[in-house]
Amino acid sequence: MSHLVESRRPDTVCAVAPLPIEKMSSSSAHNNETAIVFLLDDDPSVLKSISRLLSSKGWEVETFTDPHLFLEHTQRQLPPVAVIDIWMPLMNGLEVQARLRSVSPSTKVIVLTSNDDPSVRSRAMAAGASAFFLKEVNDDALLASVASAVAKK
Repeated sequence: MSHLVESRRPDTVCAVAPLPIEKMSSSSAHNNETAIVFLLDDDPSVLKSISRLLSSKGWEVETFTDPHLFLEHTQRQLPPVAVIDIWMPLMNGLEVQARLRSVSPSTKVIVLTSNDDPSVRSRAMAAGASAFFLKEVNDDALLASVASAVAKK
């Protein structure tokens, strides 16, 4: 089974075959003590479910509902990977992505949103997002994307 995911090139869509969880070595999730993932979403239920998913595979996860607190925390601790929502009431995810990029250009950003707006997708990918998923994302696809982002760090 493969999933279509926008690549870093705005004119390209890639088919990504999720890694079967049993084939992901335990070292792929936590081979590096700094393999921490920051999650930013204004929906606590999304944070809870994605946090549980990532934690179950060995990543340390920090969750945030407030973009300002998220950005403040990144000033003290640079995350190798950040999964961010786009549509939030205090600040949109594209602005968060731009601010994060200025503080920590090496942080890999994965966008997880409920609205598949092509212009937003294009802007997020052009700004350096490593992946863009709708919130109904297949768990294996998200895990593979996070594993890939951690490995590239």
